[in-house]
Amino acid sequence: MRMREYSETVPKPMVPIGYRPILWHVMKYYAHYGHKDFILCLGYKADVIKNYFLQYDECLSNDFVLSKGGKGVKLLASDIQDWRITFVDTGLTSNVGMRLKAVQKHLKGEKYFLANYSDGLSDVPLPTVINNFKRSGKTATFVGVKPKATFHLVDSDSNGLVKSIAHVRSGDARINGGFFVFKQEIFDYMKDGEELVEQPFHRLIAEKKLLSYKHDGFWGCMDTFKEKQELDDIFGRGVAPWVVWRGNGEGNGK
Repeated sequence: MRMREYSETVPKPMVPIGYRPILWHVMKYYAHYGHKDFILCLGYKADVIKNYFLQYDECLSNDFVLSKGGKGVKLLASDIQDWRITFVDTGLTSNVGMRLKAVQKHLKGEKYFLANYSDGLSDVPLPTVINNFKRSGKTATFVGVKPKATFHLVDSDSNGLVKSIAHVRSGDARINGGFFVFKQEIFDYMKDGEELVEQPFHRLIAEKKLLSYKHDGFWGCMDTFKEKQELDDIFGRGVAPWVVWRGNGEGNGK
Protein backbone atom coordinates (compact mmCIF):
# COMPACT_ATOMS: atom_id res chain seq x y z
CA MET A 1 0.00 0.00 0.00
CA ARG A 2 2.92 2.34 0.70
CA MET A 3 3.87 2.15 -2.99
CA ARG A 4 0.32 1.89 -4.32
CA GLU A 5 0.98 4.48 -7.03
CA TYR A 6 3.09 1.78 -8.72
CA SER A 7 2.42 -1.56 -7.02
CA GLU A 8 -0.89 -2.16 -8.78
CA THR A 9 0.80 -2.17 -12.18
CA VAL A 10 4.44 -3.19 -11.62
CA PRO A 11 6.36 -5.22 -9.04
CA LYS A 12 8.36 -3.12 -6.57
CA PRO A 13 11.79 -3.96 -8.10
CA MET A 14 10.57 -2.47 -11.38
CA VAL A 15 9.67 0.96 -9.98
CA PRO A 16 11.92 3.37 -11.93
CA ILE A 17 14.70 5.55 -10.59
CA GLY A 18 15.57 7.80 -13.50
CA TYR A 19 15.71 5.83 -16.76
CA ARG A 20 15.83 2.37 -15.19
CA PRO A 21 14.03 0.30 -12.51
CA ILE A 22 15.62 0.04 -9.08
CA LEU A 23 16.40 -3.63 -9.83
CA TRP A 24 18.66 -2.49 -12.69
CA HIS A 25 20.48 -0.06 -10.39
CA VAL A 26 21.12 -2.88 -7.90
CA MET A 27 22.37 -5.20 -10.64
CA LYS A 28 24.61 -2.49 -12.13
CA TYR A 29 26.14 -1.99 -8.70
CA TYR A 30 27.04 -5.68 -8.45
CA ALA A 31 28.20 -5.88 -12.06
CA HIS A 32 30.58 -2.98 -11.43
CA TYR A 33 32.40 -5.18 -8.92
CA GLY A 34 32.52 -8.14 -11.33
CA HIS A 35 29.48 -10.07 -10.11
CA LYS A 36 27.47 -10.56 -13.29
CA ASP A 37 25.80 -13.96 -12.80
CA PHE A 38 22.34 -13.15 -11.43
CA ILE A 39 19.44 -15.24 -10.17
CA LEU A 40 16.14 -13.34 -9.93
CA CYS A 41 13.69 -14.78 -7.39
CA LEU A 42 10.41 -13.86 -9.06
CA GLY A 43 6.96 -13.60 -7.56
CA TYR A 44 4.36 -10.85 -8.02
CA LYS A 45 4.02 -9.83 -11.69
CA ALA A 46 7.03 -11.91 -12.71
CA ASP A 47 6.06 -11.39 -16.36
CA VAL A 48 6.85 -7.68 -16.08
CA ILE A 49 10.44 -8.40 -15.03
CA LYS A 50 10.89 -11.11 -17.66
CA ASN A 51 9.55 -8.93 -20.47
CA TYR A 52 11.69 -5.99 -19.38
CA PHE A 53 14.89 -7.94 -19.94
CA LEU A 54 13.60 -9.80 -23.00
CA GLN A 55 12.89 -6.42 -24.62
CA TYR A 56 15.84 -4.59 -23.07
CA ASP A 57 16.78 -1.38 -24.91
CA GLU A 58 20.47 -0.53 -24.46
CA CYS A 59 19.97 2.92 -25.96
CA LEU A 60 18.04 4.23 -22.95
CA SER A 61 21.08 4.32 -20.68
CA ASN A 62 24.01 4.39 -23.10
CA ASP A 63 25.38 6.83 -25.67
CA PHE A 64 24.89 5.76 -29.27
CA VAL A 65 25.21 6.95 -32.87
CA LEU A 66 22.11 6.97 -35.10
CA SER A 67 22.51 6.78 -38.87
CA LYS A 68 20.72 5.80 -42.07
CA GLY A 69 17.57 7.62 -41.07
CA GLY A 70 17.20 5.55 -37.91
CA LYS A 71 18.05 2.20 -39.48
CA GLY A 72 21.59 2.20 -38.14
CA VAL A 73 22.33 2.27 -34.41
CA LYS A 74 25.85 1.98 -33.06
CA LEU A 75 26.16 1.70 -29.29
CA LEU A 76 29.12 3.50 -27.75
CA ALA A 77 28.78 1.50 -24.53
CA SER A 78 26.78 -1.42 -23.21
CA ASP A 79 24.99 -2.33 -20.00
CA ILE A 80 24.14 -6.01 -19.86
CA GLN A 81 25.89 -7.76 -22.75
CA ASP A 82 28.07 -9.78 -20.36
CA TRP A 83 25.37 -10.45 -17.75
CA ARG A 84 23.92 -13.92 -17.19
CA ILE A 85 20.44 -13.82 -15.65
CA THR A 86 18.49 -16.84 -14.39
CA PHE A 87 14.76 -16.19 -13.94
CA VAL A 88 13.11 -18.41 -11.30
CA ASP A 89 9.45 -18.38 -10.23
CA THR A 90 9.65 -18.65 -6.42
CA GLY A 91 5.95 -18.17 -5.65
CA LEU A 92 3.52 -15.31 -5.18
CA THR A 93 3.34 -15.49 -1.39
CA SER A 94 6.79 -16.83 -0.52
CA ASN A 95 8.84 -15.05 2.11
CA VAL A 96 12.55 -14.26 1.66
CA GLY A 97 13.70 -17.55 3.19
CA MET A 98 11.40 -19.56 0.95
CA ARG A 99 12.60 -17.71 -2.14
CA LEU A 100 16.22 -18.38 -1.23
CA LYS A 101 15.51 -22.08 -0.69
CA ALA A 102 13.75 -22.21 -4.06
CA VAL A 103 16.95 -21.23 -5.90
CA GLN A 104 19.34 -23.41 -3.88
CA LYS A 105 19.81 -25.83 -6.76
CA HIS A 106 20.99 -22.98 -8.98
CA LEU A 107 23.74 -22.18 -6.46
CA LYS A 108 25.23 -25.66 -6.46
CA GLY A 109 29.02 -25.52 -6.44
CA GLU A 110 29.19 -21.95 -5.18
CA LYS A 111 31.09 -21.74 -1.87
CA TYR A 112 29.95 -18.13 -1.41
CA PHE A 113 27.08 -16.17 -2.93
CA LEU A 114 25.56 -12.70 -2.61
CA ALA A 115 21.92 -11.80 -2.03
CA ASN A 116 19.92 -8.60 -2.00
CA TYR A 117 16.37 -7.47 -1.24
CA SER A 118 16.45 -5.34 -4.43
CA ASP A 119 14.68 -2.35 -2.87
CA GLY A 120 17.67 -0.47 -1.46
CA LEU A 121 20.66 1.36 -2.90
CA SER A 122 24.05 1.98 -1.31
CA ASP A 123 27.68 2.87 -1.90
CA VAL A 124 28.88 0.19 0.52
CA PRO A 125 32.34 -1.08 -0.60
CA LEU A 126 31.35 -4.58 -1.70
CA PRO A 127 34.88 -6.04 -2.07
CA THR A 128 35.65 -5.02 1.52
CA VAL A 129 32.42 -6.60 2.79
CA ILE A 130 33.24 -9.86 0.99
CA ASN A 131 36.88 -9.97 2.08
CA ASN A 132 36.01 -9.25 5.72
CA PHE A 133 33.41 -12.00 5.61
CA LYS A 134 35.78 -14.56 4.12
CA ARG A 135 38.41 -13.80 6.76
CA SER A 136 35.84 -14.10 9.56
CA GLY A 137 35.00 -17.75 8.91
CA LYS A 138 31.32 -17.03 9.65
CA THR A 139 28.34 -18.39 7.74
CA ALA A 140 26.49 -15.18 6.89
CA THR A 141 26.90 -11.43 6.93
CA PHE A 142 24.66 -8.47 6.19
CA VAL A 143 25.31 -4.76 5.88
CA GLY A 144 24.14 -2.90 8.98
CA VAL A 145 23.07 0.70 8.34
CA LYS A 146 21.70 3.49 10.48
CA PRO A 147 17.94 4.00 10.00
CA LYS A 148 16.85 7.05 8.01
CA ALA A 149 13.79 7.64 10.22
CA THR A 150 13.37 10.89 12.14
CA PHE A 151 12.12 9.11 15.27
CA HIS A 152 13.64 9.41 18.75
CA LEU A 153 14.54 6.52 21.04
CA VAL A 154 13.17 6.84 24.57
CA ASP A 155 14.61 5.06 27.61
CA SER A 156 12.36 5.01 30.68
CA ASP A 157 12.06 3.09 33.94
CA SER A 158 9.19 0.86 35.10
CA ASN A 159 7.22 3.90 36.26
CA GLY A 160 7.52 5.66 32.92
CA LEU A 161 10.07 8.19 34.13
CA VAL A 162 12.16 9.14 31.11
CA LYS A 163 15.89 8.63 31.62
CA SER A 164 17.02 9.68 28.16
CA ILE A 165 15.77 10.58 24.71
CA ALA A 166 17.90 10.71 21.58
CA HIS A 167 17.53 10.72 17.81
CA VAL A 168 17.54 7.20 16.43
CA ARG A 169 20.64 8.00 14.33
CA SER A 170 22.67 9.50 17.18
CA GLY A 171 23.58 6.13 18.68
CA ASP A 172 24.85 2.94 17.10
CA ALA A 173 21.44 1.33 16.54
CA ARG A 174 21.41 -0.26 13.09
CA ILE A 175 19.02 -2.06 10.78
CA ASN A 176 19.50 -4.74 8.17
CA GLY A 177 20.36 -2.93 4.92
CA GLY A 178 19.45 -5.88 2.68
CA PHE A 179 22.94 -6.61 1.30
CA PHE A 180 24.07 -10.15 2.18
CA VAL A 181 27.00 -12.52 1.71
CA PHE A 182 26.44 -16.20 2.48
CA LYS A 183 28.31 -19.44 2.61
CA GLN A 184 26.55 -22.41 1.02
CA GLU A 185 26.02 -23.83 4.52
CA ILE A 186 23.38 -21.14 5.19
CA PHE A 187 20.89 -23.65 3.80
CA ASP A 188 21.70 -26.04 6.68
CA TYR A 189 20.17 -23.47 9.03
CA MET A 190 16.96 -23.02 7.04
CA LYS A 191 13.80 -25.09 7.31
CA ASP A 192 10.89 -25.04 4.89
CA GLY A 193 8.62 -22.02 5.26
CA GLU A 194 10.93 -20.04 7.55
CA GLU A 195 11.70 -16.35 7.10
CA LEU A 196 15.42 -15.72 6.63
CA VAL A 197 16.02 -13.23 9.45
CA GLU A 198 13.82 -15.02 11.96
CA GLN A 199 14.65 -18.64 12.83
CA PRO A 200 17.72 -19.18 10.57
CA PHE A 201 19.50 -16.00 11.68
CA HIS A 202 18.74 -16.72 15.34
CA ARG A 203 20.29 -20.16 14.96
CA LEU A 204 23.40 -18.51 13.51
CA ILE A 205 23.48 -16.01 16.38
CA ALA A 206 23.33 -18.86 18.89
CA GLU A 207 26.40 -20.41 17.26
CA LYS A 208 28.15 -17.04 16.79
CA LYS A 209 28.19 -17.43 13.00
CA LEU A 210 26.38 -14.24 11.95
CA LEU A 211 28.34 -11.08 11.13
CA SER A 212 27.25 -7.50 10.46
CA TYR A 213 29.29 -5.04 8.40
CA LYS A 214 28.76 -1.51 9.72
CA HIS A 215 28.29 0.99 6.91
CA ASP A 216 28.01 4.70 7.65
CA GLY A 217 27.97 5.84 4.03
CA PHE A 218 24.94 6.21 1.79
CA TRP A 219 22.00 3.84 2.05
CA GLY A 220 18.48 4.47 0.87
CA CYS A 221 15.51 2.13 0.62
CA MET A 222 12.34 2.53 -1.42
CA ASP A 223 9.51 1.51 0.87
CA THR A 224 7.32 4.53 0.18
CA PHE A 225 6.51 6.84 -2.70
CA LYS A 226 8.26 9.66 -0.84
CA GLU A 227 11.47 7.62 -0.67
CA LYS A 228 11.16 6.87 -4.40
CA GLN A 229 10.94 10.62 -5.04
CA GLU A 230 14.01 11.26 -2.86
CA LEU A 231 16.06 8.70 -4.79
CA ASP A 232 14.80 10.17 -8.07
CA ASP A 233 15.91 13.63 -6.96
CA ILE A 234 19.39 12.46 -5.96
CA PHE A 235 19.78 10.60 -9.24
CA GLY A 236 18.41 13.51 -11.29
CA ARG A 237 20.91 15.92 -9.76
CA GLY A 238 23.76 13.62 -10.80
CA VAL A 239 24.98 13.03 -7.24
CA ALA A 240 23.76 9.47 -6.69
CA PRO A 241 26.36 7.76 -4.43
CA TRP A 242 25.27 4.27 -5.51
CA VAL A 243 26.24 4.92 -9.14
CA VAL A 244 29.70 3.47 -8.51
CA TRP A 245 30.04 2.56 -12.19
CA ARG A 246 30.09 6.17 -13.37
CA GLY A 247 33.30 7.15 -15.16
CA ASN A 248 34.71 3.67 -15.73
CA GLY A 249 33.56 3.26 -19.32
CA GLU A 250 30.32 1.44 -18.51
CA GLY A 251 27.78 3.68 -20.17
CA ASN A 252 27.46 7.37 -19.47
CA GLY A 253 26.36 7.08 -15.85
CA LYS A 254 22.65 7.59 -16.50
